[in-house]
Amino acid sequence: MNHVLGKPAPSGEGNPSAAKKSRSSGPKVTGFRRFVAVDTLILLAIALSAGIAVWYFKGIGAVEEAVYADLRLVLQIVPMIVAGLLLAGLVEVLVPREFVARWLGTSSGFRGLLLATVAGAMTPGGPFSSFPIVLALHRAGADIGTMVAFVTAWSVIGINRLLVWEIAFFDSDFLIVRFISSIPLPIIAGLIARGLFARMWERAEQAKN
Repeated sequence: MNHVLGKPAPSGEGNPSAAKKSRSSGPKVTGFRRFVAVDTLILLAIALSAGIAVWYFKGIGAVEEAVYADLRLVLQIVPMIVAGLLLAGLVEVLVPREFVARWLGTSSGFRGLLLATVAGAMTPGGPFSSFPIVLALHRAGADIGTMVAFVTAWSVIGINRLLVWEIAFFDSDFLIVRFISSIPLPIIAGLIARGLFARMWERAEQAKN
């Protein structure tokens, strides 16, 4: 009808192939790039270059020794990564989203920062256990301030690290001073994150969605 009246037909109307073409004209990621990130490719290139340099300067024996050391490290790390991811999945499934948003979300205020500080300080293990938990809390509704407070408390307070490692090397006076001095740092970091980066974080999250 539009052709009879001399008007051009709307894009895609009455033309399935044109409509399909317009829907598929946007950028899309296919093939190998869908599964491997660019930063991973960069790290692989750096590792390959380092291996070639070791082979050139030290010989094939040094390369084999490095590979065996890497395999031993992988065997040590993989179980921790799997355990951390399983723990993060359990947290994401078992802890209701409304609970996380209430206690660790944008409206949690100082209480959320304090709770995140306590949780981060008490989280045992290395980054393989703590970082997946932070990711799960983020997906469940935790805001940028509480996540920063959690990671900061885990790194600077670390009750598990204090009991397992520090108490064996330092005297009690130093441990008490270090522990008390570190307590306000996660809360300060969380307040800075909320005050300076909250809006930027929200815009970034909206852009992802």
